[in-house]
Order: sequence, then structure tokens, then C-alpha cells
Amino acid sequence: MDKLIITGGQPLGGEVRISGAKNSALPILAATLLASEPITICNLPHLHDITTMLELLRRMGVELTIDEKLSVEVDTSTIQETHAPYELVKTMRASILVLGPLLAHFGEAEVSLPGGCAIGSRPVDQHIRGLEAMGAEVLVEEGYIRARSNGRLKGAKIFFDMVTVTGTENILMAAALADGQSILENAAREPEVVDLAECLIAMGADITGHGTDTIVVNGVEKLHGCRYSVLPDRIETGTYLAAVAAAGGKIKVKDTRPDTLDAVLQKFREAGAEIETGPDWISLDMKGKRPKAVSITTAPYPAFPTDMQAQFAAINIVADGVGIIKETVFENRFMHMQEMIRMGADVTIDGNTAVVKGVEKLQGAPVMATDLRASASLVIAALVAEGDTTIDRIYHIDRGYECIEEKLQLLGASIRRVPG
Repeated sequence: MDKLIITGGQPLGGEVRISGAKNSALPILAATLLASEPITICNLPHLHDITTMLELLRRMGVELTIDEKLSVEVDTSTIQETHAPYELVKTMRASILVLGPLLAHFGEAEVSLPGGCAIGSRPVDQHIRGLEAMGAEVLVEEGYIRARSNGRLKGAKIFFDMVTVTGTENILMAAALADGQSILENAAREPEVVDLAECLIAMGADITGHGTDTIVVNGVEKLHGCRYSVLPDRIETGTYLAAVAAAGGKIKVKDTRPDTLDAVLQKFREAGAEIETGPDWISLDMKGKRPKAVSITTAPYPAFPTDMQAQFAAINIVADGVGIIKETVFENRFMHMQEMIRMGADVTIDGNTAVVKGVEKLQGAPVMATDLRASASLVIAALVAEGDTTIDRIYHIDRGYECIEEKLQLLGASIRRVPG
């Protein structure tokens, strides 16, 4: 199992290119199942989850062609089965996104429960209720969601009990081919949901209201081919900005979308960064100064994203002052804090709130990545710590960051990957 070894305390700065958003690419790849013609998807990031989704499509008999620019042409006319097996689904929760498109286009789907999750209050029940409202018969048995529709799904009014990104995406895709109008209320507003809607519109779907909490879909009989480029990754953007902010440096990130990061950029300004933006770039300059502590509360978009909480914790542990972090989206999302304490961070945790008191310096230590964004925060902490930090279980990082060590080396970091 690979590890990262980081020697901290180097000045960071320079330019870095942002990859396509994994959380946009996965639903868009699932949406290709709705089309009656080949579709080409561009700007896909080279990540394990993307490879898994392509393997899932291939396993169903879908024909994939990858060109020299690593764009993927997807032709679903060759599909042979509508079954998403456990061994692929267990490694990636986003596999559930094939449920809506398979059901809407082919009238049946059999998808393993992602990661063997207990259904209970997890958002999977939101997907199921939405599809049942559209006339599908859904059974959950032997660890699989088995769904069928008698003819086309019917348009319906669907209210989500909780804001769910994948739930909104699944029902949005199903509604695109349903008979009649669907109204999705309390829908997720994330840029990745908007990107999926824009791709569906490019395929011939009739969708309005995406980006608000009420999306209206007038179902069409079929969707055609198109060429679509995935949105840049706002969380990857925020992560590189956070690394340089913690180190007191200067950076320009290119091929990104500043308009998807308003809440995050505001917090960087509060931390003392000078921020400038253009149509597809953001620059951050700390003028060599230590960041100021900031308090954040996570909430669904357009508020501060849960996926940037850990990175701001890494800024706060070396910042001037005290920052209070409240996590309202996911429970158990402070596991990185314990690892940072091993490096000398001063953190007090009470339920879903963490009080972070900035320290003058951190000390390198062996630490372990526990999830994707937590691992990114440990990388940031290691970059500013004195001495060497070894980060174990970095397969978590590889799930969401393309070429992280190469990109950080471009910014002046001393970082290398070693076999475990």
C-alpha cells in the first residue's frame, strides 16, 4: 500500500491546472445510459472512481472508445444487461447513479446497495421513493435494489425529505425520459447537479430550474448524442488554495470556475488572503503572512461545503487565533483532527463542533488517512510541519485527486510516493 513522505516547511507558490470534477463526471457517465446515440465526454479526471464507473458500463456491454485526448465515447446501443454487481458497486457509492437511467431507458435495473450500506435513514431511500412515485416497482432484497417499470416512467411531483445530491441526480435522469412533467422540490443546488442538467439538455432533455431548489423536467421520448465537457473540480481548486494559504504563499489556479466557490473564497479572504479571479482562474496571495483563524459551518450548496471542512481545519491549526468548525452535513467527519493532534495541533472536539486553537508550528509525524478529504487536510498539515510526515493509506487521496504529488511538486513541495 503506497505512502506519501512529505518534508514540510518549504515555501509554496506557483501555478497549477485543475482537473475535471469527479462528482460531476460520475453522474454524467451514468447519464450516457439514457441516450440512443453515442456520447463523448471530455475533461474526465484520471481517478480510480472514474475507472470503476467505466468498468461498470463496460460490464453491462456498453462500448467505450477512448481517444488520444482521453475523452471517452460511450455507445449504449450494445448494452446486454442492466445489472450492477456488488464487487464493483462496493468500492464506490456513486454506482447507485446508474439506477435511474437504466430504469428510465431499459425498463429495469438491478443495482447492489452501495458499500453494503444499511438503508435506514441513508439517502438511498430518497432514490427509491422518487422512482416509486414515477410508477416503478422497487424491491430491496439480498443486498440489491431491483426495479422495474411497466412501460415508460410517469412524470411526478417529488419532494425530497432531505437535500440529497445523488438522489436529485438519479431522479433528474429518470425524469428526463419519463412520460409527462416531473417537479423535483427541495432539490440539491450543487454545481455538479447543474452540470448534469446542462449535459442532459445538450442530449435533448427539457429541464428548467436547475441550480434552484425546484427543478422542472418535461420528459421527452428519447435523448440523442452530444459532446460534453465536465465542469472543473471546485474541491480540488479549494484544496490547492488551502495548501498555499496555510504555508503563507502565492498561487494561481487555472482551468477552474470561481463562480462555484463563492463561500470558500469569502473564507480565504477572512483568513487574510488577497484573492483575484478571472473567468477561469483564481489567484491567492498571503503576502508571506500567517493565516488568521476562521470559523465555518458546513451546509448544502451554496453554503460552505462539507468537502472543504478538513482543509480549513488544516489552515486553522497553524493560524493566528481560534476557529470554530461546525459540521452539519455528515457525522463522524472529524477523524482527521485526531491525526493532526499527533502533529501538535490544539483541537477540542465536542460532538459536531471542533474548537481549533492555532499553534506556531507543527511537527512531522506518522499519520493515517481515513477518508478522501481528511487525507487532503493531512497533506496540507504535513506541508507546513517541521520535519518528515509519512501519510499511510493514501488510496483515499487517489480517489479524488489526480496526480497530487506532481501538482504539489510544481508548487515547490517536497513530497514523494513510496511503496508501502
